[in-house]
Amino acid sequence: MRSPALFALLLSTLIGCESKPAAPLAPSASALAPAERRSETAKPFAIEATGSKVTFSMNAPVEKIHGDAADSAKGELYIDPADINKTTGLIEIDLDKLTLYQQKRQDEKSDFGERTKSDKQNEHAKAWLEISPDAPADQRELNRWVQFRIERVVEASATDVSKLAGAERKITATVEGELRVHQRKVKQQAKVEATFKYDADKLVAVTIKTTAPVVVDLEAHDVRPRELFGKLAQKTLSDLGQKVAKEAPIELSLTAKAR
Repeated sequence: MRSPALFALLLSTLIGCESKPAAPLAPSASALAPAERRSETAKPFAIEATGSKVTFSMNAPVEKIHGDAADSAKGELYIDPADINKTTGLIEIDLDKLTLYQQKRQDEKSDFGERTKSDKQNEHAKAWLEISPDAPADQRELNRWVQFRIERVVEASATDVSKLAGAERKITATVEGELRVHQRKVKQQAKVEATFKYDADKLVAVTIKTTAPVVVDLEAHDVRPRELFGKLAQKTLSDLGQKVAKEAPIELSLTAKAR
């Protein structure tokens, strides 16, 4: 006869395994703090939505998913051209403007087909991100915004742009800060190229683009298969491994103008 104590131990073990998350979640955050001016000579620059571009490509063995969020950026940068190390900022991306496209193939030996848009896949993406129509308005508004708060410049090819020559002056840099996706935040670095545009000796605009993808861990940000708001689907990212990657490498391009 099976011991009651042994049965209770087995039951508690099974319950514990079922409730354990597949991967550790990043700390929660309803919003990141606004950008701070780090020097008296740092000037504010407003990010322009028009012309901004955010893209990603998730590669799985039998399916590639491409994302495109055009004209989706907003935010503010503080830039001191005499000391780039004092640059700070808050960049926000509107996921309501995200559109997904896919490329499929039969197996790992065949070629990928043409890039096409699937309405059903876009509906699924909104459900995963909890920005679908069934989400409560307050939660939907919080989830629709991706935020990256630039806290410091780790390294830069030049720190005093004012001493460079020309109407357009380029540098490369690595910036570090917090990335918030789906109300979860992580420490993140981004490698960028910045083009500073001058009118005579006055800095009037800066264009920033990533030189390497910023990789987003979907599981850390709790971006998972969902059927409805707050209801996880039976299939996990691991179950969908042949079709969906667990990471989304994001590339960004935007322009900010002096205020």
